[in-house]
Amino acid sequence: MPAHRLRLLVAATAAAALTSLAACGGPADSASESASESEGAGKGGKGDANAFPLTVEHALGKTTIPAKPKRVATVNWANDEVPLALGVVPVGMAKANFGDDNGDGVLPWTAERLDELKADTPVLFDETDGIDFEAVADTEPDVILAAYSGLTRQDYDTLSEIAPVVAYPDAPWATPWREIIRTNSEAIGLGDEGEKLITDLEGDISRTVAKYPQLKGKSAMFMTHVDANDVSEIGFYTAHDTRTLFFEDLGLKIPGSIAKASEGTKKFALTKSAEQIDAFDDVDIITGYGDEKGELLTSLGKDPLLSKIPAIDRGSAYLLPGDKPLATAANPTPLSISWVLDDYVAALAKAADKVK
Repeated sequence: MPAHRLRLLVAATAAAALTSLAACGGPADSASESASESEGAGKGGKGDANAFPLTVEHALGKTTIPAKPKRVATVNWANDEVPLALGVVPVGMAKANFGDDNGDGVLPWTAERLDELKADTPVLFDETDGIDFEAVADTEPDVILAAYSGLTRQDYDTLSEIAPVVAYPDAPWATPWREIIRTNSEAIGLGDEGEKLITDLEGDISRTVAKYPQLKGKSAMFMTHVDANDVSEIGFYTAHDTRTLFFEDLGLKIPGSIAKASEGTKKFALTKSAEQIDAFDDVDIITGYGDEKGELLTSLGKDPLLSKIPAIDRGSAYLLPGDKPLATAANPTPLSISWVLDDYVAALAKAADKVK
């Protein structure tokens, strides 16, 4: 795509093309607007090299990929982890803006995989103010992966001027980790390898969870960021969010209160006023984003209203440490799952021990 044409298109859509960063693994404060209804994604088979041209259906339309891509770019959160896990180094990917413990723009599990592949860090797209369309175009991709993303219609249309774009199958920031792998791996002609990756990760999860039988059947809720200076509302991730869905992989269940609140919406996060906290009486374990010193959890325990939430009162709450990699990895992604699994599950099991 000619650079001058791209600049005109970017200028025309920039105001509406900012991508929500709230769901990316850091502490999200606001809920996403629902996306268009879709019948699903990736109906083009396993996506092996003989499957091309391949048409992928997703929430923003249909995308045809004419041939097996050689130059893969990814935008938004976690999409780079699929090709990397399968041995393909993207030409460009989103710069990490949360959980980056050394400031190099690459999450630790991604850095480890790049080292294993003896690969240089790809071009990093700075998405602080939305997708950098010109930077994406400069990498000259054959396909742009965004199965887990918050792409707006304007984002999608602009990126589609650069290369075929594979968007989320259902709603923004709501693609479960298995579908992230399936959709993105099929799009690059590695569908069978993607299925094996899923099987391997399921094995890792099963072996880890088997060590902690106290988790089985307990209900768990994932809170969004809580401001200790304003606890008039409590935010929580809905049953559509990958953090909440991951509980089921760990032998936990989604509380009825969260499931009911999630009905009739595709938002990944909602709030309840502090006066409505009795809705959370059916929650055995609470986790969410806190601070390294545990000061936020202490504050919640002293609040006259929030301290009445059973999980807070009995101490079956565990808040992840600030913006560290562990907190980021609680949002399960293809490379982070095995990296975080032992620590995360052990912490949840410790909270489960306090549930009588």
